[in-house]
Amino acid sequence: MNNTHFYNDLQKLLDILPTGIAWNLRDKKLEDVIEIVLDLGRLPEIRHSDGKIELFGEQTVNQEDINYSTARIDEFTTDNRSGIPGTLHRISAIKSRKGLVIGLTCRIGRVVTGTISCIRDLVLTGKSILFLGKPGVGKTTKLREIARLLADDLGKRVIVVDTSNEIAGDGDIPHEAIGRSRRMQVSAPERQKDVMIEAVENHTPEVIVVDEIGTEQEAMASRTIAERGVMLIATAHGNTLENLIKNPTLSDLVGGVQSVTLGDDEARRRSTQKTVLEREKSPTFDIVIEIIDRDQLAVYPNVSEAVDYILRGWPIKPETRKINSEAPAEAYVPTPVEFVNPADKYNFDLDRYVKEVQDFKKIYIYSVSRSLVDKVIERLNLKAEVTRNIDEADFVISHKGYAKGGAKILSVAKTYGIPMHFVRSNTMPQIQKVIKDALGINEMPWDKSDQEHFDETEAALQEAKTAVYQVLNGASDIELPPRKHSIRRLQHEFVEQHNLESESIGDEPNRRLKVISGKDKDLKNAG
Repeated sequence: MNNTHFYNDLQKLLDILPTGIAWNLRDKKLEDVIEIVLDLGRLPEIRHSDGKIELFGEQTVNQEDINYSTARIDEFTTDNRSGIPGTLHRISAIKSRKGLVIGLTCRIGRVVTGTISCIRDLVLTGKSILFLGKPGVGKTTKLREIARLLADDLGKRVIVVDTSNEIAGDGDIPHEAIGRSRRMQVSAPERQKDVMIEAVENHTPEVIVVDEIGTEQEAMASRTIAERGVMLIATAHGNTLENLIKNPTLSDLVGGVQSVTLGDDEARRRSTQKTVLEREKSPTFDIVIEIIDRDQLAVYPNVSEAVDYILRGWPIKPETRKINSEAPAEAYVPTPVEFVNPADKYNFDLDRYVKEVQDFKKIYIYSVSRSLVDKVIERLNLKAEVTRNIDEADFVISHKGYAKGGAKILSVAKTYGIPMHFVRSNTMPQIQKVIKDALGINEMPWDKSDQEHFDETEAALQEAKTAVYQVLNGASDIELPPRKHSIRRLQHEFVEQHNLESESIGDEPNRRLKVISGKDKDLKNAG
């Protein structure tokens, strides 16, 4: 950050404040200040980036103080925001029921560099990126720096859709922080979706940058932009990817969610209920980045896979990158760090705990008994199911009567490049033989006991996962059902991955795991 530039801009903010309040700020260190707050009848506040709130001055704010400031800025827009031309500062109003301004939040805008150095490689891929995070962690700052990087360093045609003039500052001339990017202002927040589409249709951009996607219409506009091949860099309401998936208004940004009814075998295979949630379509954004704080980012480089894992309740751990604020800009590199975000409740490697016996197969059947095929799959404990869509199938099973040339099923299978297998009759021995041949199975590679052990392990890990979720959300110690030593060991490892403690209690065959909550542990230590 250029300190001279910062203090020059800061002086423009101080100039609109009442003389007494500005005078009381003269000795304050404002480098880490996020906001200056003026509320009628209260002492002025300084809010620091670490969450600290500092009261200053000896006189409470009166209506004349607030009127003094509002008279020196442009009128507030419909979202009760204004600004100072040529700066990145944002002035937000709190109004009374009669429309009188009775409070001001003066957000201090800064030009900060180096905040995207650890994700520069992701920006250079040309993929659409969505930033999530709580207010004040630097989402908009990163948008500015990305806009400048793409426009100045890479020479791309960048359009910034600026709803509250927060990205490129107030006034008709955009702030130099966005480099050579062009800026389209939005007259009212509800028109943001229209300006996003207008930017694509009228100005042939390669990249569009937009802040605060918050409505279903804006989510639809984002999908339209992405489907036209334009790189989209945006922020959205929500702290984590899991929050976004659960938000019905914005879930389309990451593919949307739909309810699907599974077959009995598939539900048994997944150890879930028959009705589950699945991703509806391809995500609008290729990459999602959660801003944990100003120095740490959690990256999901493959949004499709991440959403699928979260919806199925599978463990997933985002790639964590750290910004070294003391290093020069060119020295920033992705840095793996040991960090567990409580929001990422299931962040261990699935392959470490559950070993898949064989790849799951989908079978399309034509003029073959569905009930007999299902019985064969269940009898042999196969990881397979019958699909209704031939384009999803790994192979097709049909009656031998359709093996001759001219049959429609032959031409369709050939079009999709799917192998065909034929049964002579609709009998279980015939169907079983063909399925085993299609899978290349002469002797079954596992027996019933192996499958039962696999199912027990999955069930035990599901129990541990549920207990961890409950403890992280404030529950007391939780005891799990009795399990064998080898399975309890996996449960212990799972709990450790979430920075919680566990212990085995009881005697065999009733020895079981207890997940210890931090709350109960503190009470015990205090006792």
